[in-house]
Amino acid sequence: MRPNKRDELVRKALDVFYAKGFHATGMDTLVKETGVSKTSMYKHFRTKEELIAAVLDLRDEEFRSWLFTRMTELAETPRGQLLAMFTALAEWFEHPQFAGCMFVKASAEFQDHAHPLYRQSTKHKQLILDHLAELADHAGAADPLKLARQLLTLKEGATALAAMSATPSPATDALETAQLLVQTQLPES
Repeated sequence: MRPNKRDELVRKALDVFYAKGFHATGMDTLVKETGVSKTSMYKHFRTKEELIAAVLDLRDEEFRSWLFTRMTELAETPRGQLLAMFTALAEWFEHPQFAGCMFVKASAEFQDHAHPLYRQSTKHKQLILDHLAELADHAGAADPLKLARQLLTLKEGATALAAMSATPSPATDALETAQLLVQTQLPES
């Protein structure tokens, strides 16, 4: 199905916000970078924050779909998929446009915990945590949520360090630590 104008705007705005940030990107920059007029933007979104919310929805859907699919492609078992997350991350970190986590950026720019964009960012992390906990449970972890939190912490740290250092090596470092966690918390299969 061909995307509509609204979808095209959200897609283009995602790239601009990801590269430049939310507060640093004004409507004039969005008009210039997306090729969409202000009139058209305001036809679809009453405010810049509404556009940001749509961008975060799209990013959440695409990122989780990519990550979970890639984990499944890289490993057949839940145990293997937990570790495969770090291999997938290394692939992401090597992408030329990689600039860190859009949700961490959003939560840093919209720090009020009651702000809808902050809550949307934390929901993204919760959905990843839920998936990791489900995999850990299927793998036989005594405390699936604890293992999931630990692996998510490694994922987030690796992502931040990869963005700051412009190297994918934090994924390898995180994988080595994840392997130790998995060895101690999951029964041998």
